[in-house]
Amino acid sequence: MIRIEAIWLATEPIDMRAGIDTVLARVVKVFGAARPHHAYLFANKHSTRMKVLVYDGFGIWLAARRLNKGRFIWTNGDQAIATALNPEQLRALVTGLPWQTLTHDHAITVV
Repeated sequence: MIRIEAIWLATEPIDMRAGIDTVLARVVKVFGAARPHHAYLFANKHSTRMKVLVYDGFGIWLAARRLNKGRFIWTNGDQAIATALNPEQLRALVTGLPWQTLTHDHAITVV
């Protein structure tokens, strides 16, 4: 089982032909380092495909995802280079749903 403690979204697109070494080099460039149990997400230019790199402390996992139709709701390049996501936001993102409004601050605390 792959354990993920933090999820990071890169805003700049990546070429989906990129392999582990190229994606790892981009992680180091954008995030400063590949940290154990962190997931790093990248999309292509059209936000129709996604790559996820996870370093588990022993090796590197690289996965790709493509939606059957539609696009991933991604951030644009005008925002920060990287954005942290929580697990709920990741689930929404990989299914093609808007994820930006799903934050811990979005909880109802008073009835």
